[in-house]
Amino acid sequence: MNLLVMRRTAWVLSAALACAVSCATAERVFAEELPANDYPTVARADYVYACMATNGQTREILEKCSCSIDQIAAVLSWSEYEQAETIMSVGQRGGYISDTLRSPQMLEKVKNLKRAQVEGELRCF
Repeated sequence: MNLLVMRRTAWVLSAALACAVSCATAERVFAEELPANDYPTVARADYVYACMATNGQTREILEKCSCSIDQIAAVLSWSEYEQAETIMSVGQRGGYISDTLRSPQMLEKVKNLKRAQVEGELRCF
């Protein structure tokens, strides 16, 4: 292997190593900036879509609905939100399963979601 090829190979390996270190650092910093309870984008979009369907299809309502889900996310973790939404959804169906979801523990989860929704409405609407 001649000297020129060895230098180029060393340069390429050095650049690749620098990129790998830089990319790993960027991923770590980006992950630290995200809140621990970040909701999936589709869940946020679904909430905003339903909110706009209820309140109107204007830019102002889009901003208010987006603010509202951000407030809910600040109060409830994604897991808590998802559990409460599931309890409310299943509870609307009726029957034996909905009866089991009326325990005090389950009702408290729904109350927490409703409190977070009120907080969102007070701060954003």
